Amino acid sequence: MKNVDILVLPSAFTATTGKVHWEPLIRARAIENLSYVIAAAQGGYHVNGRETHGHSMVVDPWGRIMDELQRGSGVVIADVNASYQKSLRSSLPALTHRTISCTCCDKK
Repeated sequence: MKNVDILVLPSAFTATTGKVHWEPLIRARAIENLSYVIAAAQGGYHVNGRETHGHSMVVDPWGRIMDELQRGSGVVIADVNASYQKSLRSSLPALTHRTISCTCCDKK
């Protein structure tokens, strides 16, 4: 299995769940995959009365938020450092321990 260097995760979390879950989930995806995460998040009030949380961000493989936009229209920008990512993956070889298996037939 090849490693993924950048994950792009668009979302429209509700205001209630997004407030508590959005940031920790995005940071966890970056950490567990030692990947950069670009998380585009819809935010605001919608015609049907629903409110979405927002909070677009770019997170590095260590889980640090590199740039973020809490609410409103805009852009988040960050530099991707391939050598930094490679050094993390070398010092923390967790990705080499992953296996893909089929739960229906127990094949790997």
